Amino acid sequence: MKFPFRLLLLFPLLTSAVARAESPAEPLQLADLAAWTETGAWAMADEIQGSTQEKKWKSVKPGKAILYNGADGKTVNITSKGSHGDAEIEVEFMIPKSSNSGIYLMSRYELQILDSYGKADNAITVHDGGAIYERWDESKPEGSKGYEGTPPSTNASSAPGTWQTYKILFRAPRFDADGKKTENARFIRVEHNGVVIHEDVEVAGPTRGGAEGPEVASAPLIVQGDHGPVAFRKLVVKPTQFK
Repeated sequence: MKFPFRLLLLFPLLTSAVARAESPAEPLQLADLAAWTETGAWAMADEIQGSTQEKKWKSVKPGKAILYNGADGKTVNITSKGSHGDAEIEVEFMIPKSSNSGIYLMSRYELQILDSYGKADNAITVHDGGAIYERWDESKPEGSKGYEGTPPSTNASSAPGTWQTYKILFRAPRFDADGKKTENARFIRVEHNGVVIHEDVEVAGPTRGGAEGPEVASAPLIVQGDHGPVAFRKLVVKPTQFK
């Protein structure tokens, strides 16, 4: 049987789509106070500027468009009301000079937000912007408590006070019928400001500061709010399903 040429052109697209099902739930729109549980000093703005010289806000115009962690830039970590497993995540964030934050996928696996602008690629570590943060074991000797973690393949950070983006494809850990983990969580792909910084990175367990207790198939997203000023004008979690 012969197929029309146009249909043949579609076959590669149809094949690639097998690896990803249609989104099973509505996206979580998280750049809004109403999307979170206890919010502390987190607030909304229409316009916000981060200082390029100091770890503070330069100016804030109250409103409804931008989520930020308060005038002092230091308040509680926030936990989303909705949960996710496999997901496509889009983030637009801004931090002033020297500031620090992070997003914990499924409350456990942190993608670091840090002012790492201008740092050489060969000096980038698991603590820098774009890193999948290290894990931590308090029972280990001093100097070796932190382990694993994955620095970004290149430093894609832009200058403090500018808006930056993350695009993340994340695959949740897998479990058998008895609840035993059969596969680790995985960052399939991460782009920072349009540059690919991670591809197919497994995370064997929660990173430092992540939720305690056993890993699960679905959990809320957490944003760090106690390390320095951070603002978000887009934070969308699109539940999906990867093979």
